[in-house]
Amino acid sequence: MSAAALSVAELARRHAEGTAAPTDAVEQAFARATEVRAGADGLNAILAHDREAALGDATQVAQLHREGNRPGPLAGVPVVVKDNLATLTMPTTCGSRVLEGYVSPYEATVVSRLRSAGAIVVAKTNMDEFAMGSSNENSAYGPARNPLDPTRVPGGSSGGSAACVASGIVRVALGSETGGSVRQPAAFCGVVGVKPTYGRVSRYGLVAFASSLDQVGVFGRTVDDAAIGLAAIAGRDRFDSTSADVPVDDYRSLATESLTGVVIGRPREYFPESLDARVRERCDATLDSLRHLGATVRDVSLPHTDLAIPTYYIIAPAEASSNLARFDGVRYGPRAQTPALREMYERTRSNGFGPEVTRRILLGTYVLSAGYYEAYYKKAQEVRGLIATDFRRVFDSGVHVLFTPTAPTPAFPLGSRSDPYEMYLSDIFTVTANLAGIPAMSVPVGRVDRLPIGGQVMAKHFDELTMFRVAYAIERALGEDAHQ
Repeated sequence: MSAAALSVAELARRHAEGTAAPTDAVEQAFARATEVRAGADGLNAILAHDREAALGDATQVAQLHREGNRPGPLAGVPVVVKDNLATLTMPTTCGSRVLEGYVSPYEATVVSRLRSAGAIVVAKTNMDEFAMGSSNENSAYGPARNPLDPTRVPGGSSGGSAACVASGIVRVALGSETGGSVRQPAAFCGVVGVKPTYGRVSRYGLVAFASSLDQVGVFGRTVDDAAIGLAAIAGRDRFDSTSADVPVDDYRSLATESLTGVVIGRPREYFPESLDARVRERCDATLDSLRHLGATVRDVSLPHTDLAIPTYYIIAPAEASSNLARFDGVRYGPRAQTPALREMYERTRSNGFGPEVTRRILLGTYVLSAGYYEAYYKKAQEVRGLIATDFRRVFDSGVHVLFTPTAPTPAFPLGSRSDPYEMYLSDIFTVTANLAGIPAMSVPVGRVDRLPIGGQVMAKHFDELTMFRVAYAIERALGEDAHQ
């Protein structure tokens, strides 16, 4: 049986016991990556890999077992990480020409924690440039493709990581979230995607897009795979002042519990009349299944939801404008050759940044400029507070989790959305969790025209345990129906 066919828990157990070789799992991951990359419809999910280093790490995991040591909960499990997470042996390009060939002198905390847990980092994955996009079409290295239909997008910005899990290269992958960039690709590719509470996972070594929104997230083939992956990277980090000193729960401890006593909110704003009827049907059927498991489903309201997209697309570009100022050809990136300093800056950034990144930098600079800061950025932050208050009131009313669609449609065809605003609406159901800082995850709940549909579970701050309890129940209740 191939390594990718085994759960993370089972594969790690076999490696820890010495009944399977970690090097075999790594070789199988590389073989599968080569297989899905071939041909005109190759997935283009991977931007860099280091076979020699990966096999060396796998050998060390096997050595730990022979020496009588425990190699960790991810012992010998191959993983991939998004290309905006700093690694020592592979480039960190953020999907941009500005950072082409850049190799970090330090490693992201989440990558170090994966290694400490025994995982083998085999590759860096394709992404929208600087994580700005919802389709992976904004990568300077070409778009990644959806493994279930290569004519369609895998979602973004973490589309490469989602595609690697969905295509069977790995069972666990890391992505990043600013407005839905883990959950939406997970929904489009039919896998599990988790965005933890802001502060639950260290951002040290994550190249910044919008610092008050950015988070590292986890993809898993199953809920259990994702739970193990998140547990491995969660917790306080002294290198990240925004990481919280909050105990990390055992996310697997309630995997088989019933939902008796659990109250699930169904926000009416996330089920508008314009929602694709087939998506609504799948989500409502999932709620019916949860009722059969003992849960109470209650209609609730989050009245400021319609303000989420405009709020997000003021705050995120504003912070991006500041964060991306460092990529100027002096501190980072290839430098345009010209004797005039101002011209060098202009040419370097014009040549290095793609159109979507340029658009957001310009928008962000505008809303932060004199005379507009109060009207736009400050007002957006006030509305953000109202959105967070909506969630707090619902959770304080006795609701344990919320359930919504992850995305309003299935994966759309490559090249079909040229209007930026239409593309931004792909994140309409996901940006609110980032603005409020609460945990949220996407779980497969069925298919429409053979394309996956994701259901989103959201919980109150640092209550990932209840979120996983409901996600496990969804997976258990739907079984194979989640993939049909």
